Amino acid sequence: MKKLSVLFAVLLSIAMIAGCVPAPSTQPAAQPAAQQPATQQPAASAEKYQMATVVKITGINWFNVMETGVKKFGTDNPNVTAFQKGPEKADAALQVPIIEDLIAQKVNSLCVVPMSPESLEPVLKKAMDNKITVITHEASNQQNMDWDIEAFDNTAYGAHLMDALAKGMGEEGEYAVYVGALTSKSHNEWVDGAIARQKEKYPKMTLVVDKIETADDSQKAYEKTKELLKAHPNVKGFEGSASTDVGGIGQAIEEAGLADKTFVVGTSLVSIAGKYLTTGAVDMISLWNPADAGYACNKLALMKLQGKQIGDGTDLGIPGYNKLIAKGKVLYGNAWIDITKDNMDKYNF
Repeated sequence: MKKLSVLFAVLLSIAMIAGCVPAPSTQPAAQPAAQQPATQQPAASAEKYQMATVVKITGINWFNVMETGVKKFGTDNPNVTAFQKGPEKADAALQVPIIEDLIAQKVNSLCVVPMSPESLEPVLKKAMDNKITVITHEASNQQNMDWDIEAFDNTAYGAHLMDALAKGMGEEGEYAVYVGALTSKSHNEWVDGAIARQKEKYPKMTLVVDKIETADDSQKAYEKTKELLKAHPNVKGFEGSASTDVGGIGQAIEEAGLADKTFVVGTSLVSIAGKYLTTGAVDMISLWNPADAGYACNKLALMKLQGKQIGDGTDLGIPGYNKLIAKGKVLYGNAWIDITKDNMDKYNF
């Protein structure tokens, strides 16, 4: 009887334990929650670029027009902030702190029109050491740059100006040449090209004085022309290089009543020399569009930043810069324009 009681107790305990264990579920075991795909992020926007242009001097028409091209480039390229700076006086030393400040701002590119390429070598090297793309203009001898872009072959342009001057002078007589600065590479290439052409083709013409330096100041060009006329009353021809030169020369010629006895050519703008073209005190100006040059410099810089191929035959899609000729790191366009009183109404700069 006792054994039966024990057996009954054991069976009762087993039954109680079994009742406490839940019955096996008929549902499959729960699985870890499926991993949701990561939220799709929008594609990164195009890289933004800060692109600075540094010119010789602010406040003169030439570089005011260039600034319109710089700004247009920024407008045409939404990922670009393009702006222009320059000193208030034409002084190479004043360009240096401007470039230093832009390096500190970590701009992506510098487009520079140097007053003196040699003076800017150290600061442009610093810019390049800081991974800033450097493009120069009117500085074919610049060493510390990625590319220099010229509107044309400067020696050929100078020869072209001399051909016009010689024609106006009847290929004989005394003439003078002007530069903004004796350190300005492009100005000196132009007048050197002109003088070489005169010696080659026009032996009856004579350069009366060394290069006249005007600091890109029309008042200085005016004053130095008056001095020249006193010292050399028979001088017949004048060739200016700075955009302000022929304006000052023309003023002095007009005041002296010599418009019919002299011939004046040079690089300028209608907005500067137009009134003297009308009166005949200036006979021809030649130029390239500064706005196009500002646009071209920045387009070249953006191509370099984006790793695009640059070299002989590069087409910037800008008049005069369609098939660039490369000589080392210097790119040459074919962008000069001749303007006289007969076609000056076609140009509004």
